[in-house]
Amino acid sequence: MSIFSKLYHKIDERFQINDLISFMKKKEVPLYRGTIWYYFGGITLLLFIIQVVTGILLLLYYKGSADIAFESVQFISAKVKFGWLIRSIHSWSANLMVLAAFIHMFSVFFTKAYRKPRELSWYSGFILLVLAMGFGFTGYLLPWNELSLFATKVGTDITKTIPFVGEYIMNILRGGEEVTGATLSRFFGFHVALLPGIFIFFLAAHLIFIQRQGMAAPEDWDEMSDKKKINIPFFPNFMMRDLLIWLIIINVLSILAVFFPWELGKKAEELAPAPAGIKPEWYFLFMFQTLKLIPAKLSVIDGEVFGVMMFGLAGLFWFLIPFWDRKTPRGKKWYWINYLGIFVIIFILVFTIIGFIT
Repeated sequence: MSIFSKLYHKIDERFQINDLISFMKKKEVPLYRGTIWYYFGGITLLLFIIQVVTGILLLLYYKGSADIAFESVQFISAKVKFGWLIRSIHSWSANLMVLAAFIHMFSVFFTKAYRKPRELSWYSGFILLVLAMGFGFTGYLLPWNELSLFATKVGTDITKTIPFVGEYIMNILRGGEEVTGATLSRFFGFHVALLPGIFIFFLAAHLIFIQRQGMAAPEDWDEMSDKKKINIPFFPNFMMRDLLIWLIIINVLSILAVFFPWELGKKAEELAPAPAGIKPEWYFLFMFQTLKLIPAKLSVIDGEVFGVMMFGLAGLFWFLIPFWDRKTPRGKKWYWINYLGIFVIIFILVFTIIGFIT
């Protein structure tokens, strides 16, 4: 018996790894034209892991203080070996993670994988998407540059329009009435401590739900003949395919980071006038552009307040889709809820594009 076999035997005696491998081998994944969508959950997980690793490396040099935050990022980019690359990978992977999470959410929506008994997988996944966007919002301010300062002012101003509690939420986020060094310190704490802790909790729950219930089969799976039903083992077949896609994503991320490095811009000045064309990150742009198009006054209610309330209600409705769709016949492939999903995608794409070009 080789030294590796002995080591494996000793570990297996204590942790029963063979039982875990047997469980993974018994798990099967439906193989059909929609199987490609199953990989986006794993892609999102990979990008989160990259975020954690690169974030820890950046923390070795970053200083979360308004006096030296910009200079510390400048030092990382200019003086630390491969610091510019790590920062660029961190920024690009953050954006790609949100994109992968959106694609994963819509793939789950259109394959109806949120239905019983997978409601908790949908709820936890939706919360993870919101938290990922929260990572982007809080991390955007950390370089303490001109664009991030005024974009954060715009973003936190919107929270003020929430009825009854808006002013209170804005003060919690900002650490006062204005975006200052106190805001930077709070966002730094949210970004590296609070949000990761919450995210890991829901991620663990999400992964447990998926491992316990397996991948959702297509709607007409039960009606298909046994000859047409093809399942592949999760381990090693599906896992090896997953790892291959991970390698492709790592290559794409590396190309983006090397050839399109993330710029730093100018240092933030709290008393300086806002530069023209301030916009939020792309995944908030459709909401930002929609609020801009709503008239200032709608009867007795402010237009911005109305817009924020509508987005809040729409988000709640989307979150509760498993409740609204629970009585829909599983065999029916095309009905109103599919049109709703298509409308949401078109709405997001159109208003995001308008936001970019205006």
